[in-house]
Amino acid sequence: MGSLGVSRTGWPVVAWIRLRLRERPTPLSLVAGVAPPVVPPLDILETNPVPTDPRKRVFAYEEEHGSWVLRLVWDADEPELLEAEFRSPRYGVRPSSEEVRAFWGEVRRLTAPIGPLAVDGADPRP
Repeated sequence: MGSLGVSRTGWPVVAWIRLRLRERPTPLSLVAGVAPPVVPPLDILETNPVPTDPRKRVFAYEEEHGSWVLRLVWDADEPELLEAEFRSPRYGVRPSSEEVRAFWGEVRRLTAPIGPLAVDGADPRP
């Protein structure tokens, strides 16, 4: 899973979850012209530019949890997916079972406003 945008920490992704969002109604434009702006699925997501492609519309949120960072990423080009990353300053070392459970719990807490979501993919699974 390639990471989008720029993480504030620059730490590697040690674990990730890809969640499938529920289908949202398409915005209705009452006048001809430019499409309405993209609205991310969570209010906490902020614009996160992709330096290699300024046309991409990526939104992200980062939250520190001691020795690791939780990063949520939503790409407007794939509006049905929301990705969560477990970032930590370790290379080649897997997170412990406790850390994975804490990561999943925090992802559930942050995505609670949009309801339970189906897991499309994950590494590692709890």
